[in-house]
This record gives sequence, C-alpha cells and structure tokens, in this order.
Amino acid sequence: MSTAQPLFYQGRQVALLTQHGKQDLVREPLEAALGCHLVHTDGYDTDQLGTFTRELTRAGSQLDAARKKAAIGMALTGTSVGMASEGSFGPDPFGAFMPWNTEVVLWVDRLSGIEVTGIAHGPAQSLHSMVKTPQELERFANEAGFPEHHLVLRPEHPEHPDMDKGIRDQQTLLKAFHLAQAKSAHGAVFVENDLRAFCNPTRQKLILKATEELIQKLLSACPSCDSPGYWLSQQIPGLPCRACGSLTRLPKAEIWGCKKCGHEAQRAVNALPWADPARCDFCNP
Repeated sequence: MSTAQPLFYQGRQVALLTQHGKQDLVREPLEAALGCHLVHTDGYDTDQLGTFTRELTRAGSQLDAARKKAAIGMALTGTSVGMASEGSFGPDPFGAFMPWNTEVVLWVDRLSGIEVTGIAHGPAQSLHSMVKTPQELERFANEAGFPEHHLVLRPEHPEHPDMDKGIRDQQTLLKAFHLAQAKSAHGAVFVENDLRAFCNPTRQKLILKATEELIQKLLSACPSCDSPGYWLSQQIPGLPCRACGSLTRLPKAEIWGCKKCGHEAQRAVNALPWADPARCDFCNP
C-alpha cells in the first residue's frame, strides 16, 4: 500500500448534507488528513429518505440512501465531491441479542469516477420499552444512558403518530410522559432511544470510526494509476493447518484493488505459513 499524494484533495470542496450535526463530528479529521474543505448543507430534509422513528421507511439499502444524500448534497452546493453518512440498527450478528449499529460513510468523487466507503460496526445504545409510571420511566432512562442519550416518547405503541423527540432533560421527560399518558387509552407510554446522530453519543463514536477508515482508504494510492481508494477487496482462505495440513478458513492471502483503473495485487497476510490447529475444522471440529 502506498500513500496517496497529500495534495489529491487539497483545497477541494466536499459537500455534506446533514440535519443532525454530523459535520461537527467529521470536519476536523477529514480536513486535517486530506486538506479538503467540508461544505455543510441542510437544504434538504433527509427525513424524507427514512426515519428511525418509523414515519417513513427507508427505500433501498443503507448504501443506496447514502448515495442519494451525497448526490443531493453535491447538487445543492455545486461541488464535484460529496460525502454522506447513513446508519442502520438491528440485532447483533453474533447471536447475543444485543442491539447493533452499522455506520457507512460514503465518499463520491465525480471527477475521478470513484466511490469509497468507510464502515464501522458495534453495539448500539438502542433500547425501547412500555412504561406506565414515572418510576418505570426513570428505570428505563437510566438503562438508556439518559440524559446524554436523548429519548423519544409516544402514546400507547411504537407506531403512534404523536411523539416527542430529542428529550434531553428530566423536566422535559416528565412533561412528555404525562402528555403521552393522557393520550393513551390504557395509560401506557412507549419510550425509546433517539437514534439520530446528534442525540446518540454511542452512534457518534461509530460514525467517527467509519470516517477514520474512509480517511485511511483515501490516503491509500493505487500503485498503477495513483488514484486514492486502493484497498483490500477480497480475502483468499486456505492457510494450511500446522498439525494435519488441511486447508483452514483462515486467509492465506488477500487481494487489493483500485476503484479507478481496476488494478489488483495479491499479498500474503500471515507471517506464519501455518494455522494453529485450534482454528482447524478437522483438528478442532
């Protein structure tokens, strides 16, 4: 891996469309590493692309939504480079039944014709519950990381159209609880973490982590055409077991590729020529 010329994005304007304060998270590391100038715009309501509170369901994939945001941001600012951040939440992939957050930070350079992504995964601060008393609400709020992590309240059920978002102090929380309870036929209030970036510090850390990966990719230049974004594209399994010689699922090599010219190169990834038998499906089934 070679390092991209530090002047590749020096002075370039980079659009970022966000209504949720993401510019304050990514501006400093991006501008320091790349020499670019981040141009923030909030000229489009990104809630129209989908909300975490379910008023609108996101159409397409997480990456599709990020591409739309980047394209709209470039159109609004007149730039040829745009970036966007998009998050998703669901169960963790390891079966521990904890909430999980995946963050994608996308970079689109129309002049170079490249698209580069930074991705980060991790446990999410994403809880929800039905409560009927201030005491139950207080217990939930403590578990949900309140007040650093903001809350959303609505009457009766998760799909009720009336809601209070961005609740960040005790007085507002109790007021919203009593208002929601008054609208509930059975006195139940649905409460959940607010997952918007500026309301959720746990999510902010993953956005920053994804941005850091994006920066590393943009600083990695193709040895053939010198374009940024030269990065790992595929791992090749088959590192042989030290005990029995069988091929394991551990990678023996990896392929790096260029987004611009298509150049690829294969590299060995293990300092040792053998895999530990503990990682072998035959020696340790």
